[in-house]
Amino acid sequence: MQRAKSVTKYVRIPPRKARLAADLIRGLSVEDATLQLLASQLKAGRLLEKTLRTAVADAETLFQARRENLMVHEVRVDAGPVLKRAKSKSKGGRVPVMKRTSHFTVVVAAK
Repeated sequence: MQRAKSVTKYVRIPPRKARLAADLIRGLSVEDATLQLLASQLKAGRLLEKTLRTAVADAETLFQARRENLMVHEVRVDAGPVLKRAKSKSKGGRVPVMKRTSHFTVVVAAK
C-alpha cells in the first residue's frame, strides 16, 4: 500500500482546538474530508485542508494515484513549542500567557 505524507509545523493554533477538526476527517475519503473541512467554521479546518491538499498532490505526483481513490489514512496533531508571554495585572503583578503551536501530519493512502 502506497502512502503519501504531508507535515505542517509550527502552526499558531492550540493542539486541543486543532484536534476537533482532525477528528472530523479521520478515516474519510479525500473528497468527503475536503468537504467536511471547508464546511466547518473552524480555523484549524482551513489549516488542515491545506495540509491535506499537499498530501493529495504528493500522492498524485509520486504514485500516479487518482484523487477519487484516496482516503485519509492518518491524521495527527502534535504539540509544538509554546511561546511564553506575560500580561500585566493589578498591583504590579503579571500572569503568564501561553501561545501554543501545533504540528499537523496527514497521511493519505489508496483505498
